[in-house]
Amino acid sequence: MPDGIRLAARVWMPVDAETAPVPAILECVPYRKRDGLRARDDAMHPYFAGHGYAVLRIDLRGSGESEGLPDDEYTPAEQQDLLAAVDWVSRQNWCSGRVGMMGISWGGFNSLQVAMHRPPALKAVIAVCASDDRYNDDVHYMQGCLLHDNFAWASAMYAFVSQPPDPALVGEAWRDMWLKRLQHYRFPLRTWLAHQRRDAYWRQASVCEDYDAIACPVFAVGGWEDGYSNAISRLVENLKAPCLGLIGPWGHAYPHQALPGPAIGFLQEALRWWDHWLKDRDTGIMAEPRLRVWMNDSYEPDPVAMTRPGRWIAQNSVTDNVAEQILHLAADGLHRLPGGTAQRQVRSPGYVGINTPEWCSNGHSDGDYAGDQRSDDGGSLCFDGDVLPARLEIYGTPTVDLAFSVDRPVAKIAVRLNDVAPDGASTRVTYTLYSLNHHLDQSEPIDLIPGQVYRARIALNEIAHAFLPGHRLRVAISTSYWPQLWPSPAPVTLTVDCGSSRLHLPVRNAGPDDVLLRTFEPPVAAPTSPGRETRPGSFRRCFHQEVESGKVAMVMDKDYGGFHFSEIDLIADVAAHETYRLDPADPLTATAEIRYHHELSRDGWQVRTETWSSLRCTPTHFHVTARLDAFENGQRVFSTEDAFEIPRDRM
Repeated sequence: MPDGIRLAARVWMPVDAETAPVPAILECVPYRKRDGLRARDDAMHPYFAGHGYAVLRIDLRGSGESEGLPDDEYTPAEQQDLLAAVDWVSRQNWCSGRVGMMGISWGGFNSLQVAMHRPPALKAVIAVCASDDRYNDDVHYMQGCLLHDNFAWASAMYAFVSQPPDPALVGEAWRDMWLKRLQHYRFPLRTWLAHQRRDAYWRQASVCEDYDAIACPVFAVGGWEDGYSNAISRLVENLKAPCLGLIGPWGHAYPHQALPGPAIGFLQEALRWWDHWLKDRDTGIMAEPRLRVWMNDSYEPDPVAMTRPGRWIAQNSVTDNVAEQILHLAADGLHRLPGGTAQRQVRSPGYVGINTPEWCSNGHSDGDYAGDQRSDDGGSLCFDGDVLPARLEIYGTPTVDLAFSVDRPVAKIAVRLNDVAPDGASTRVTYTLYSLNHHLDQSEPIDLIPGQVYRARIALNEIAHAFLPGHRLRVAISTSYWPQLWPSPAPVTLTVDCGSSRLHLPVRNAGPDDVLLRTFEPPVAAPTSPGRETRPGSFRRCFHQEVESGKVAMVMDKDYGGFHFSEIDLIADVAAHETYRLDPADPLTATAEIRYHHELSRDGWQVRTETWSSLRCTPTHFHVTARLDAFENGQRVFSTEDAFEIPRDRM
């Protein structure tokens, strides 16, 4: 780096690259190339190297074996580091001078962010499961609502950063590097909770603030079970640079490995993209529809489903073959014509939402998709449509115009669009969380005046879904969605003015290009790292309710187990335990606690970190505590506790 700090990378390249230079592909994240993501990297990056590319998996500053100190996510300093990395790579004798960037999640974010700076060597980007909007479509907040994932992700990053570099690579300096990291890094929720509205902190590095800044081609990829699916169509619609979008049924994983299926040959698709933009080969990819989207058919609400029924559809814009249909919210359901001036009220039990605790599925078989919504529907204000006589397909962003009043100055709601089967099973098709205090301006939320009628246009997450004959549409509105949505300071009664409220549905007719779509190849992957399991892992999610008191708890065990990487003779062992508690009658009893265990060992060298974090609240403040203990060969070498409070800003 320009300041002398060195970033560490794993590199794969053709054996003759120094005599026959090749384009380079960079993936840059803080998740430890040495062990943390080794198996995933090994399954993907050698494939590109085998097809004529130099591929670098770079650890961000202060992570893995990279020097320097860790910092917040997506900072201007991070972007400057990666600009320097792009330039350095482009000037190596094994590089043709053309560079691409790719990544999933953090790596997709920073690929787009670096592209905004227009480095001359960066010729194309693949952004998977990434967002253009750091405030509305990231792990922290959703339309002004605090996600429990804001705290959960802070806890995960606190644990990630606590791990040391590998002495096998950095030598005796490893301990000094480790201790400096531990002393420097603060629990990141301190920063994220300090920005509860859309301000300059979130606008920085949000591509939606300036789509025109990106000049290089972008391939945006994601899935309906992922938390970042909204960004893909926005990028396709708003970038002036060439842009393709691909949205499958998947969660937060690369499409050749993701669930629910069908998985696809994503590495082959990525290679077609790289060959077109980095090698000037006509692979035909740019002659295909700008958006390729998976249209779900009605499916059972199974949290552990392995596949989704449906088909691929072709769109050259979000509005192709799409027409708006309006259904009015009435006292007795959803109707094509306005249904009078009736009012309906709801004060949801605090535990509504237990069937969908995760904002984002991790894309593996961990049972984190939305379950049957019937019990949540029972605590919600529901508007059901008529039984459908024929198939009804939607594609785009369903929107609810809501005329409402509340009895509290601070109020949040969840709005869901469900698919109700003939047997009564209720499948969540799409949803959103929405702060009614933010209905005018996300940067300037207001206190609501109890009893005053307001109007809000509420956009649900984008989706493609086919409701089958015999099914019904259901709009379900609740004043709680725990634990995904952190509760308001007091229980809220919501009154909906049905005569002025309506659902806007983006109804799609079959497009002429649907039947012409090229079939995806089956998934392929390079061999993963050799090794053996040293301790089995397991994922478990349990909901508990005390019959006498009514108190509830959601417990999530996320135990990744242990694995010995034989190539580097290293054992990595990781486990997490999350607990969310609530007395449904009192939102101020909401608490969250998360523990992480990370351990690395080889040949008599063993390091371990244990982190514990908690979040609770009063009517006026969030109270946060985070502890970290680090051990070397069983002896504690570092310990710290960070406790602080932050005022609630209409949260």
